[in-house]
Amino acid sequence: MAKKPLGKDKFGVQKVMRVSDYFGDCTGQFALNAISGLVGQLTYFYTDKVYMAPAAVATVLLIVKIIDAFTDLIMGNIIDHTKPGKEKYRPWMLKAGIPAGIVVVLIFCVPNTVSSVQIIYTLITNILLSAVFYTAMAVPYTSLMTVRTNSQEERGNMGIWRSASGYVAGFVLAICIIPITNALGGTQSAWIKFGFVLGIIIILAALICYLTSRETATESGTEVRPEDIKEEDPVPFKDAVKKLFHNKYWVIVLVVNLMSCILYALTSASGTYYCKWIFGNDNLVSVLGAVGLIPTLLGFILVGPMIKHLGVVKTLNVSFTAGVIGNLLLLFTRNNFTCYMIFGCINTFATIPMMCLVGTMTAMSIDYNEYKYGKRMVASSNAASSFGGKVGSGVGSAAIGWILALVGYDASLEVATAATKTAIYGFSIVLPLVMFIIMLVLVSQFDLEKRLPAMKEEIAAREAAEQK
Repeated sequence: MAKKPLGKDKFGVQKVMRVSDYFGDCTGQFALNAISGLVGQLTYFYTDKVYMAPAAVATVLLIVKIIDAFTDLIMGNIIDHTKPGKEKYRPWMLKAGIPAGIVVVLIFCVPNTVSSVQIIYTLITNILLSAVFYTAMAVPYTSLMTVRTNSQEERGNMGIWRSASGYVAGFVLAICIIPITNALGGTQSAWIKFGFVLGIIIILAALICYLTSRETATESGTEVRPEDIKEEDPVPFKDAVKKLFHNKYWVIVLVVNLMSCILYALTSASGTYYCKWIFGNDNLVSVLGAVGLIPTLLGFILVGPMIKHLGVVKTLNVSFTAGVIGNLLLLFTRNNFTCYMIFGCINTFATIPMMCLVGTMTAMSIDYNEYKYGKRMVASSNAASSFGGKVGSGVGSAAIGWILALVGYDASLEVATAATKTAIYGFSIVLPLVMFIIMLVLVSQFDLEKRLPAMKEEIAAREAAEQK
């Protein structure tokens, strides 16, 4: 039985996505966030389970992220130079998803030997997981949003589904990894067992995404085709980067993504330290994760109506303002667990819209590439934007290790020193406050949303004139 054709969005663009399409697509984000969420817990694993020096861990993770950022650019260039007629994006979910699941287990198998060997092993396994396989999945996956549908409304919905799925992955890790590994003995062996199960889940999620994704804006089961996906001549890498940095909207997305990834890295890794040393019990992180589900659900429920009534920029401005207020309140109630939990919920809510809309904003900046240059440069745009995100994630993760090293952090102590507590306050509250302020200022300059319909009309008119 043929499926009933879908309608058009408010801009008159044909819709092509059904619930099954959204679900299949979002499993890719689940796999990616399972990996990134795990990476966010590695600092704690390396310092408190393998007893590596915090400064060494921080340096290794930053080196990995820098390498990771450059492999994004390489991957984008590889994809954009794929031969015409071949699938560019979808196959990578399978090619990289399977080895990524395997390396997730290896990441915890740090040998019990001299520190230099541990550092080398940690460096190699993290490069493989983050810089090679994660990147080989992430760049083509983010590009799929641009080619899968031409509707900004559906792109926004894809962003919501992806963010919700990704948050589920992060949420599960946040509330489960410490209690489960502690229940298994709290040793390195316990973390290896956890990694084995997580690796299987990552492989299955990547497989589902591969099987259900498509690389055209054509709706299956109908003859609807809003526009043919045309092949464009690849732009040399150097020229592509130059053009991107002359696209102010892409630059805004780049920097905001950088800031948001610093924020995500800080918040994902700082909670365990906060609960262990400020409140005296690292198992409390699971309580925070469970309570944090409330603002997360509210965020995903409200972000759609917020986008519909406020638009992308105003939605982000509201959320970033809430983040500023939440951290300011937390700064004055930092030793109270209830306040930490409540104001932390405000901060959690404040991050949801950006999680949902960064892909939509990137897609809009890609449309602006077509308007300004006549070239979309899909994979290069996503890869270069991801470059900033990877650097931000590395800086955020490394900042925790460096700050702890600066104050002489000692994981074997029973009670935290005053300097350690100050350091934890710094990377848990002060730095996130700064990130929210910077993002609020930058997003206020993103006025592309209201200009895009007219630009699309001009592009269509330009193409029609060329065909005459």
